[in-house]
Amino acid sequence: MATFEHESWVSAPLDAVWAFHDRADGLVALTPRWANLRVERIVGPDGEPDPDVLEVGSRLELSVRPFGVGPPQRTVSEITARERDGGTAYFRDVMVEGPFPEWEHTHLFYAEGGRTLCRDRIEYRTPTGPLSPVADEVAKAGFEAAFRYRHRALRGHVE
Repeated sequence: MATFEHESWVSAPLDAVWAFHDRADGLVALTPRWANLRVERIVGPDGEPDPDVLEVGSRLELSVRPFGVGPPQRTVSEITARERDGGTAYFRDVMVEGPFPEWEHTHLFYAEGGRTLCRDRIEYRTPTGPLSPVADEVAKAGFEAAFRYRHRALRGHVE
């Protein structure tokens, strides 16, 4: 599988950064408009619709239509891990349905003084076939642009 990582410092305490990532509103706020993200449905681990906090077992049904091109791409992600221990925290979502045959996104947060290091790590596999090398390069370019935006947007919301 391929790996993509992006990290940056946020001038905000871990409490603020962690709370921002508790809800789907945070995901929407961090997604570039060109992705045309729609939250179709969120279900908590107990089957509750629109839970207040995204916990382990929560499922997010989303659709994206990058740059408004082509039909919407439906994705279903599930939160598979979520833990906070003192000055560190992380959560992980796995794509259950969507354009990538394999996708595991780990969001890591490390407190240092009043700042937080935010690190995103995605392990993924693009669809195989004759266009696979092209798909890998397109994915990396898209991730880089999206995560530069996400980290900049996060700073705008919590600093």
